[in-house]
Amino acid sequence: MRSNSTTAAGMEPETMSKVCAVPEPTVLPRIPAPQRVAPADARELSKLFLQRLEEVEEGTQEYQYVRNTLIEMNLSLVRYVARRFSSRRESMEDVLQVGTIGLIKAIDRYDPSRDVEFTTLAVPYIQGEIKRFFRDTTWSVRVPRRLQELRIDLSRAREELEGQGSHEPSVAELADHLGMTEDEVAEGLVACNGYDSDSIDRPIQAGGGGKQETGLVADLIGTEDPALALAEDVQALKPHLAKLEDRDRTLLQLRFGAEMTQAEIGEELGLSQMHVSRLLTRACTTLRQGLLAEG
Repeated sequence: MRSNSTTAAGMEPETMSKVCAVPEPTVLPRIPAPQRVAPADARELSKLFLQRLEEVEEGTQEYQYVRNTLIEMNLSLVRYVARRFSSRRESMEDVLQVGTIGLIKAIDRYDPSRDVEFTTLAVPYIQGEIKRFFRDTTWSVRVPRRLQELRIDLSRAREELEGQGSHEPSVAELADHLGMTEDEVAEGLVACNGYDSDSIDRPIQAGGGGKQETGLVADLIGTEDPALALAEDVQALKPHLAKLEDRDRTLLQLRFGAEMTQAEIGEELGLSQMHVSRLLTRACTTLRQGLLAEG
């Protein structure tokens, strides 16, 4: 009996150590309105919920509760970061939605064992998603991604070069600074024009105080000159006119140059109006076919 008692007594500490080695599950409080939790309280509660998120199995009902509660508790963090972009033209609702995506990514990738504050990870994720949103959607004219990123590089290079001197850096200087060809830099500078646009109804202001309006931006935009198109058509018709018979060219000159009626042309040339009409139709058809064959 003593031996059994001794054995039992000797095994007791080992058994207890095994029991103590299993961590107790994190007990979470129930939060009926997570979005109403104060930011300071949200930080403390987030530590418990993030720890519990590591313990529960993904896809379970408890996992969804913990994850959703974390998202709702930290929406104030999204609003805090989004306020930095309030001067932009985009809807704040869209910015908040994009920032929430960054928050969700931060929650899913946070590792409690690294002993880093959650906000230290979440803020860059939220800010990065919002900046990516502006980079991809706020261009007035859609350009390839590489040109969107090149605009940022050109802006930084221009600031650095202007800091070294007082003049506007040339294409060659920008290309040398970025280690690119001049053609690539020129393409990027042209693409930069698509980043922002201006209303054609904006008044043009002149004078020292900038208060005198001299017209609208639309007044500076050229329109198609109909005389230019006519000149192009005449030049295209010349070789085909030269192939017509003299009588056909005379008919065309009287009809379209002198603007005579078919009856007047008939009297001038001793032809019936019907015959003049047939000759004009044939000449115009010949010219039309010649132009269409070229196009």
